[in-house]
Amino acid sequence: MTEARATGVAKTLRLLIVDDHEVVRQGLVALLDRRDGFQVVAEAGNVAEAIEQARRFEPDIVVMDVRLPDGSGIEACREIRAELPATRVVMLTSYPDEEAVLSAIVAGAAGYLLKQVRARDLVAALEAVGRGESLLDPAVTEKVLERVRRIATGGHTDELALLTSQEQKILMLVAEGKTNKEIATEVFLSDKTVKNYVSSILSKLNLERRAQAAAFVAKHRIGRGVD
Repeated sequence: MTEARATGVAKTLRLLIVDDHEVVRQGLVALLDRRDGFQVVAEAGNVAEAIEQARRFEPDIVVMDVRLPDGSGIEACREIRAELPATRVVMLTSYPDEEAVLSAIVAGAAGYLLKQVRARDLVAALEAVGRGESLLDPAVTEKVLERVRRIATGGHTDELALLTSQEQKILMLVAEGKTNKEIATEVFLSDKTVKNYVSSILSKLNLERRAQAAAFVAKHRIGRGVD
């Protein structure tokens, strides 16, 4: 009996590995591609390549770094999930950042793991995701639960707590009436990345239009110092 059968994974899981560090990427490929139950069908080193390779190969699982040179892996996750809902994304990062975890969950990620994870635990996690499960690294679970408790119990704006610091900054600029191009210049991002951020902000705040974002800021008396 193969390892894939023994662990309950009925088919070979086709993987896309995304990391801008070649050594890390090749290490993941070497670890996963030789195991029964896995096949690495593509690699990518940035957001643009990740989206392109996902469209081309339609993998079962994308193993995605959070920080990439041309943007965020979370943005790539959101776009891949929108186009390929059957593809599951597992974020793999060095940083136990609860804001990033919450953003990843909102973007549709099925898992969030730290790169310090043991090889066997990574394999088990990907097999679990392949079975349709979702998971968080134990090192970030408590931080996320605490953040959710804070949102649930109190503060001035529960919705605002769902935004990352970058999203909060962009929300302020939207409220000031700046265009995506003007915001992009101020925060040193591409127009497309800002557009994705604005879409994410509106979604998290349950808003439909930019004007409503400005009204939200005014209602809650949020200032530029929010981040």
